[in-house]
Amino acid sequence: MARTKRFDEEEMLNNAMLFFWHKGYNGTSPQEILDELKLSRSSLYDTFGDKRSLFISTLKRYRNTVTAQIIEILEASENIPETLKLLFLQTKAQSFAGEDKRGCFMVNSKVELAPHDEEVAAIVKENREALENAFTSAIKRGQEKGQISKDNPPRSLARFVMNNLWGLSVHSKSGADKKVFDDIIRITMSVIK
Repeated sequence: MARTKRFDEEEMLNNAMLFFWHKGYNGTSPQEILDELKLSRSSLYDTFGDKRSLFISTLKRYRNTVTAQIIEILEASENIPETLKLLFLQTKAQSFAGEDKRGCFMVNSKVELAPHDEEVAAIVKENREALENAFTSAIKRGQEKGQISKDNPPRSLARFVMNNLWGLSVHSKSGADKKVFDDIIRITMSVIK
């Protein structure tokens, strides 16, 4: 007779995502994961597989939650410059909230694992392409409404915006001060308008 699980898989996956997001893949041992999630080894492996399988699941969870939320915000936006500024300000606020300098989980994974892990690279690439398409579509709408400069093609501007947003995430991990964030946000918004 199969044993019933005494934990919520979605909650465990979310907790694992936050743990990997903070510590990275190589910075965690299987025992640390078990301790953090308060799981037995058999529960972890029966439910999620090995450490790498769990990590892959957390990357997909990030894409299906955090990335999906950003895409929804962009798709619902009526004032594209304000929405873009809001995304930058949220990134800045998260970067200075508490001691936990996590950055962006996808960017962290791209730097740490994607160069030598094809599956991680594919998930990161898919995530980036979905975001780029959403930013491109939003910027194109903003240009059609006269809210955003037409000096550059929508996709080029989308790549510029994403690069700067991801750059802020990297700065958050390196301890840059608020002036660095303010300068990047100000110049990015000046190019968009």
